[in-house]
Amino acid sequence: MTEYQGLINHLLNRVQLSEEELNQFISEFKITKVKKRQFIVQPDFTAKYRSYVVKGALRAYVVNDEGHEHTIAFAIEDWWISDYNSYIYQQPATMFVMALEDSVLLQIDFETETKLKEANPKFETFFRITAERTAAFFQRRIITNLTSSAEKRYDNFITQFPLIAKRIPQYALASYLGMSTEFLSKIRNNRLKKS
Repeated sequence: MTEYQGLINHLLNRVQLSEEELNQFISEFKITKVKKRQFIVQPDFTAKYRSYVVKGALRAYVVNDEGHEHTIAFAIEDWWISDYNSYIYQQPATMFVMALEDSVLLQIDFETETKLKEANPKFETFFRITAERTAAFFQRRIITNLTSSAEKRYDNFITQFPLIAKRIPQYALASYLGMSTEFLSKIRNNRLKKS
């Protein structure tokens, strides 16, 4: 049951559920263990699951026509990840989602999630709250990327997400922040000289 405790806390922080409702909800999630560098979503295949991270770190990214990777999202403990466009619309994915560390996930498939939402309005409320927070986060991220300098984007990230900054490879962070690995190294070196 320890694998489910984080999800239980996550759920109860957003909606009030009876013990029966809680058990009904979490019983629909399956435990999945993935190895470092293993993909859970790949382009051209429909994303089957929404994944809650119990342990580990994952990265969602796209590859452009020139072969450059652009990181869209990270997920560590107590975060969700998928190719949401693929998952929600049940159409082929455009992103890769890969484990950056050996990870333990709790996964729910689209059909099961739909049935849960139909079965209980509280479950629908939970998924709505999750979707709203995700949409707000991505909006803030887009605005920051469009209006802030590279240095400011880096400073914001390490201030907001210090644990992630320590755990993810530099190339992935650079790609997330919209800069080259070399430029990120330069920013970090300048910070070290100032401190």
